[in-house]
Amino acid sequence: MKLLHPNDVAPNFCLTGVDEKEYTLEQFRGKRVVLYFYPKDDTPGCTKEACTFRDDYKHYTDNNIVIIGISADNPKSHKRFVEKYDLPFLLLSDPEKKVLKTYGSWGEKKMYGKIYMGLIRKTFLIDEKGKIVKIYPKVRVAGHSDTILKEFDIKK
Repeated sequence: MKLLHPNDVAPNFCLTGVDEKEYTLEQFRGKRVVLYFYPKDDTPGCTKEACTFRDDYKHYTDNNIVIIGISADNPKSHKRFVEKYDLPFLLLSDPEKKVLKTYGSWGEKKMYGKIYMGLIRKTFLIDEKGKIVKIYPKVRVAGHSDTILKEFDIKK
């Protein structure tokens, strides 16, 4: 599998959202996209990351930026997560892990000396033409939204 790099065209996909509708990356052409991959709905790190995006949401939408979160969780799990934390952005389900693998967000992880396969927290910034502008390969949840806003030269 080819690794993605800045200046590559972001691979298109078709995934199901909370509303059970299908969404493609291509339908967001003309807008900038924050595409973030996260391990699991309603877990401490993922909740913190989603809530900081929620709290900064107006800064993104005011600047023509769409936020899309993707995990292997199903739409019902996403719906509970969205409702519990009032998340205003799109969460998509990739239970077959095809998009996760395409974007290099599924792979070997290590915890307490054990090696296992899992979702790697990663974020892609995509421009209006669908090109990858920046990749955050190892996301630190604390301050992540602030870092992205700075990358887009947006002041809070």
